[in-house]
Order: sequence, then C-alpha cells, then structure tokens
Amino acid sequence: VIPLHLRQGVSSFIVYANLYDYMDFPVVSGKEELFFSKALKKISNLDWHTLKLESIFEDSPTLEFIPDIARELGMEIETIESDKTPLVSLPGNWEEYLLQLRKKDRHELRRKFRRLNASAGNEQIEVHVDAENVDPVMEEFFDLMAFSGEDKSIFLNADNRGFFKDIATALSTKGQFRLFFLEIEEIRVATCICFDYGDKFLLYNSGYNPEYSTLSVGLLNKANTISTAIKLSKKQYNFLKGTERYKYHLGAEETSVFDIIIGR
Repeated sequence: VIPLHLRQGVSSFIVYANLYDYMDFPVVSGKEELFFSKALKKISNLDWHTLKLESIFEDSPTLEFIPDIARELGMEIETIESDKTPLVSLPGNWEEYLLQLRKKDRHELRRKFRRLNASAGNEQIEVHVDAENVDPVMEEFFDLMAFSGEDKSIFLNADNRGFFKDIATALSTKGQFRLFFLEIEEIRVATCICFDYGDKFLLYNSGYNPEYSTLSVGLLNKANTISTAIKLSKKQYNFLKGTERYKYHLGAEETSVFDIIIGR
C-alpha cells in the first residue's frame, strides 16, 4: 500500500496533518528495502515534481531506506527535522520511575499528589468506549478538552469530533483506545486519551477544567496514566509531538520527527 495522493504536482500522504502526529508507510518488517525500491519506482511513473513525506519518526525505516534509493534514481532529497517528540522509557515500578525524574521534578510531583489527596476525594477511572456509549462519553471528553484552551475549542469542529468518535470505536474493539478521567468528588475534572500499542502508551490528546487548575489536575491525570502504563509492563510512554514544558517535568527526553522532501 502506497498511501499518497497527488495534487498540483505535489505528492504527499493522504491525511489531515492536524489529526496525526506521525505519518508513514505500512511496511512488513524485513521487507523494507524491497518495498521502498518498488514504491519509488512506481511513484516515479506519476506526474509530480515534489514528493513530501511529512512527520516521519526518527526510528522509521523510511528514513533509513528512502534517501539512498531516491538518489540512485537520480532524485534530489532533503531531510528536515520538523518537530520533537518527548518520550519516557518506563522502568518496572512507580518508585523507580520517580527516581528517574530530576530531583526538583520528583519533589514537585510528590507534593502535587499530596495536595490533591489532602484536599479532595479523587479517583482516576477508565471508561471503555463502544458503539452504544461513544456519543455521551466522548462529549464529556470534548467538554474538558475545550475548557482547557481556546485553540482546542476551535479545533473541535464537527468533522474533528466525528473523527475522534470513529477512532474511539474502531480502536476500542482492538483494545488500543484508552480513555481516562480524573474525578474529584465524582466530578470529572480532567481527561486524556492514550493509545495502547504494543509495549507503548501514546498520549494523543487531553483536557481539564481550569476551575481545578490549582490542584494540577491535568498534569496528575497524565501522571496517573504513566503509572497505569508501568503496571501494564509497558516500556515506553510517548507524549507525541510538541514540546510543552509539563512533558519534561514528567521525565520525557526528546526524540525527533522529520520531513523528507524529494524533488526531480
């Protein structure tokens, strides 16, 4: 499968970039060189002047194989670092995770949890999404997402809400969609979506009620999902693209995302 489209001489992935953090080719492990060789030869028969492969994660085989094959075909190629992806390598238990943090961040995280636990009864819950409950459950998620910033509120138009609901139902059947809420006295005050994929948790999107911001509910809800990932023996927690400061307070280290521009 070559998931590209062609428009006005530019070929690129068939996606809406604001909904995806990574884009790439679906390639069978061990068949990468064969796939990319055949794919580029196939693509070269089309009428384009620029091939834009955006948002490729740094360990993708696309970065390993495409440049050399493209040059062999006489194409010009440029690889550009376009963004950062912070991620955390997960240890075997929560205490080991805390010890990975910088001293100040470890102290602050413990202090925030103590303040939350001292001030209110709280619980993180996970809601399983299915075809019957997807509308009301996801609307709760959207409300908290919209509360947490004007940019997120603008982003949540009807089409994007529909996309979120579609992936919620589709990925839930595979056990890959996990929706978490932090409740304080049975009021849902923070939320996040994580993708459960192999040995990784990937934080897709989140939101919180600013009225509870003094209790750091958004940060602590995410920290709780890191704890859940550790309990499930996951090896990595990926915050996906963006360099928001809180990710580094939770122990993330930077990796890179690249764009590959091919011309002829």
